[in-house]
Amino acid sequence: MNDRSKVILKTALAGVLFLCLAIGSVRAQGALERKVDSLFVIASSGSVKYRDLVDPAKDSLAALGADAVPFLIEKFTTKSARERWAIIHVLQRIGSPAVPDLVAALNREDPLVVQRVCWALGDIKDTAAVEGLLAIRGHTRWQVRDQAVGALGKIGDDRAVDAVMEAMTDTIGQVRKSAAVAAGRLTVGASVEGLVHMLGDDFYGARLSAFNSLLKLDTAKVTRVVADSLSSETELLGHLSCRLLGQFATDEAVDLLRIQLSSDSPSRRAQAAVALVRADPHDNCGYMGIFLSQEEDRLVLLKIQSALAAVSDEQ
Repeated sequence: MNDRSKVILKTALAGVLFLCLAIGSVRAQGALERKVDSLFVIASSGSVKYRDLVDPAKDSLAALGADAVPFLIEKFTTKSARERWAIIHVLQRIGSPAVPDLVAALNREDPLVVQRVCWALGDIKDTAAVEGLLAIRGHTRWQVRDQAVGALGKIGDDRAVDAVMEAMTDTIGQVRKSAAVAAGRLTVGASVEGLVHMLGDDFYGARLSAFNSLLKLDTAKVTRVVADSLSSETELLGHLSCRLLGQFATDEAVDLLRIQLSSDSPSRRAQAAVALVRADPHDNCGYMGIFLSQEEDRLVLLKIQSALAAVSDEQ
């Protein structure tokens, strides 16, 4: 056999070997996919028949590790809440090994898949996902922005601070809510002004999330910002600011609430008085008796009496 024939033979053998390996790989992938599918049917089942097998099936899927992740991502298009939760639970159990495939999936065109991938990454809480999540923070679909900023808050990496601050001014209330929650989780001191402003947000979810996050930040700084905002024309902002001061119960907070007792607005007086009851239940400052003797609005009096009764019951 001449040299040319040998080369041809070696090339042919290499081609056959490659083909065999490729076929073997495809078959292995097919077998893995079938295994994932069969386990997933049980893991996501609501049938009484499989009730005791759901968690073991999830554990078996998780044991497959990163190899199962691409197949699970494909199932994120499901309309079934039960299946969606099953995918999330399995990905949580796989943990960090799932992150590379999940981050790669953030570039997909289907926004439904992307937002659910964000959700999964937030639950895994691996900092390796931060850059990928930051890259989609301006996504055109608000649901993706919502899940991305929420995931960044759960992960808790300081690289997300700017993205969270930007999201606090998003045009969609749900995104602002997620940003407010994230700001509290990241304890972003620079977000105080924005969170106080958000106490007057049109969306109640954003207002309440801002309120809860402000409770986690520096009390003295929040009190200073709130003091400048109590005169805001946005009534909701002033009312929630009073509640916030009542939660703080510091001397500075009590002084600010006492000033609000003289407001021209009956509802503001009521909010301030109720907050004072919470901050100073024993009326150590001696203002409650004076206020009750001077207040003429029956609704305000009713609210304060209810607050006093509630405090009495707690004690």
